[in-house]
Amino acid sequence: MNPWKQALHEGLVSGSVASLLSAAALALAGRRENGDAAAPVNAISHWVWDRPALYQNGASIRHTLVGYLVHHTASVFWGVLHARAWGCRPLAKQPGPAMAGGAAAAAVACFVDFRMTPRRLTPGFEHRLSSGALLAVYACFALGLALGSMEVPSTRPSR
Repeated sequence: MNPWKQALHEGLVSGSVASLLSAAALALAGRRENGDAAAPVNAISHWVWDRPALYQNGASIRHTLVGYLVHHTASVFWGVLHARAWGCRPLAKQPGPAMAGGAAAAAVACFVDFRMTPRRLTPGFEHRLSSGALLAVYACFALGLALGSMEVPSTRPSR
């Protein structure tokens, strides 16, 4: 199979799992730190609705759904890059290497999100959560990449 086609397939799976797990972490942290599970996800919709979205509470189609769709799309993007760089290898299907690859990809995503991205395109949830909660979100993202990657069989031969 074409390496990019395999990466797109695996990235869709692993990025989706990473999106779901990290969104659950966002909701739990939002509930604990803001009294509102939707607040951190709403903040992501600042990509579309600008700065007022960073401080929206309560679930809504305008902010929560849009925020989750942006989050999911970004997660699949990172999932595809992870799969192309590492995840499609047979070694990456084993738990230890899969977790290491997921952690590396999450660390790169975090660095890019907060150090290389214009303010308008940062995740947004950093305005609503503590640094400890951000760490948990990216850890769940890493776990999702690893779990999703292990579920998709490799088409590359072992070396």
